[in-house]
Amino acid sequence: QVQLVESGGGLAQAGGSLRLSCAASGRTFSSYAMAWFRQAPGKEREFVAAISGRGGSTYYADSVKGRFTISRDNAKNTVYLQMNSLKPEDTAVYYCAAGGVIVVNPTLYGYWGQGTQVTVSS
Repeated sequence: QVQLVESGGGLAQAGGSLRLSCAASGRTFSSYAMAWFRQAPGKEREFVAAISGRGGSTYYADSVKGRFTISRDNAKNTVYLQMNSLKPEDTAVYYCAAGGVIVVNPTLYGYWGQGTQVTVSS
């Protein structure tokens, strides 16, 4: 199996930036599509962004387009989420996930990290 560990969360003010990292252990990292999801208190886990195995294709939720950027460094087995122009509604626990193909349904990803808290104050 693949183990995923998120880092980089914390407290930011509205309009600020954070960069999340997800470090993967296991084989053939480049074979996996990677995605970020988030879950706010009292809400369902929602899709944020995804990237194909080679990094050639990216997909974003409408709520983060133009503000967030997903990228990966396969030599380091790491995927990143650069978050700019943060809003209070971005406050959530952010999770990294790995799967065979890019999908928006979280139940179709087989591997998950433990999450990292992002809090954005107004």
